[in-house]
Formats: sequence, C-alpha cells, structure tokens
Amino acid sequence: MTEFMQIDLPAMLTGTLAALVCAQIGNFLILTRQSMLGDAMGHVVLPGIVIAYVLTGLAATWVMLGGAFAAAMVSALLIEFLRRVARVEPSAALGAVFTAMFALGVVLLEQTGVARTSFDVHHILFGNVEGAIWPAATGLASLFDPVALKELPAQIGRLLFGLVVVSAVIALFFKELRVISFDPVFAATIGLSPRLFGTLIVSLAALAAVVSLEAVGVILLVAMMVCPPATARMLTDDLATQMRISIAAALTSGIFGYLIAAFLPSLLGFDLSLGAAGTIALLGGLIQLAAMIAGPKRRPARAV
Repeated sequence: MTEFMQIDLPAMLTGTLAALVCAQIGNFLILTRQSMLGDAMGHVVLPGIVIAYVLTGLAATWVMLGGAFAAAMVSALLIEFLRRVARVEPSAALGAVFTAMFALGVVLLEQTGVARTSFDVHHILFGNVEGAIWPAATGLASLFDPVALKELPAQIGRLLFGLVVVSAVIALFFKELRVISFDPVFAATIGLSPRLFGTLIVSLAALAAVVSLEAVGVILLVAMMVCPPATARMLTDDLATQMRISIAAALTSGIFGYLIAAFLPSLLGFDLSLGAAGTIALLGGLIQLAAMIAGPKRRPARAV
C-alpha cells in the first residue's frame, strides 16, 4: 500500500486531473470547430513558458501562466497578420505559426539550459506522469495529514488550480457559452459578444495547456481535449449531458489508462511497464472509436 501511495497514486492523479481539465474546455472547442486549437496551444505556449522561467527562475503557476498567455497573444496576432495582410488561408496560418512557435520553444530549451532540467523536449512531447511521486505518503492516513499533503507533487497543485478555474468559469457562463457555441449569429443579436466569449474559450484552453503540458505532454493534452468531448458528442445532443459524459470518459481514461500502463504488463508476465501518458491517450481514443461505432446520435438516417 505504501508503494502504491508514493508512486502510483500521485501519477494516476496527475494523469486524471489533466484529462479532466482538458476535457471540459475541449467540449467548447469541438462545438466551435476549433479542435486543433488544443494542439496549437500545446505548441505555442512552450516558448512563453521557457522565457518566463528563464527570466524569473521560478516554476510557479502564475509565472508559467503569464508566459503562456503572452506567447498565445503573440501567436494570435501573427495568425491574424498572416490571414488579413498576407492573405494566407486560416488553417495554413495556424499551422505555420504553431509549428514555428514550437520550434522556437525547442531552440530556447536547448540554448538556455532549461532542457538539462526535468523540463525537456521529451517530457514536453510525451509527458512525465511517472515523475509525480509522493515520498511523504505512508498509507491511507496520509490523505488526511496536512503535513504529508503539502509534499504532494507541485504539478498536482497546478492541475487542481486549473481544474477549479476552468470548472468555475464554465459553470458561471454556461448559458452564454452554449449560445455562442451553437449559434454565434443569434448570440450577437441578443447582445452577447462572440469575439469576447471566443477569447474566453481560447484563454481557458491556454490555461489547460499550461497546467497540463509539463506533467502530461502535448500528446495527452491534445488527446484529452478531443477524445472525451468527441466521445460524448457521439452519444448526445444535449450540452449538459455531453459535459457529464466527457467528464466520465476523461475519468475512465485517466484512471484505467494509468492502471493498464502500470500493472497490465506485469500481470501478463512481462518485466516492463507502458508509458502512462500514451496509454491514457490510447484508451481515450479507443473509447471514442467505440462511441463512433455504436453512438446513437451520429448514425446516418435510413431512407424510408
């Protein structure tokens, strides 16, 4: 039990919290046809995070968030410049900017020496879920011990912060976000600003990317922004129900994905373990595939 509490529980919490925070905002990215924005955010925030870390020497959430938002704003301006001034097709502008920003982030990682820390390119891509350990845990009682809880991995605190903020903002503006997502023209006629709430969605996606990136990497970040919401969309047309299903899919992917990665190979007699982030993403994809095959809401209508 002690080994599970020290090694497996914090890693499972990290993967699951990342899945939850990404899945919630992913619902609105899916509805507004911005699924690839999650991929873009995972790339464009990297140089901002690195620059903020180098300038301050701090890995605090507010520092990383500030750098990420700065990078996101620069990227948005570059995309608008390419679209409006250079007349580049929108998807091409998005692809060009987020790949260039990610390349800049990789160069900065190498040249500033940050890549020699735990924050390196490998972990940015594939995550470091297994690196979340809790040496202070001695058993179940540690879950109620304030001293032991203070020793939880820092990434869990960042993910909890992101989850609370994203959940609170979505709950507060749920009606407005629903109208904007389904009918922005109607929303504008009743006094809502599609641009303002579009910026809010982008900001929440950036926050989810910041708190998740170091812990779980770009691959799991993008998978959890797309797979649970897409799964839910195959099963219902009601947004509130969709949110609940996506949360359930994210929980299932996070918990069982980690358990499969950590314990299934040994149960089958192999002396190895699977990458937790990749396994969680794969399970999320398999759940989505099942929903695509069996989902009642997306089957084409039969001719009468």
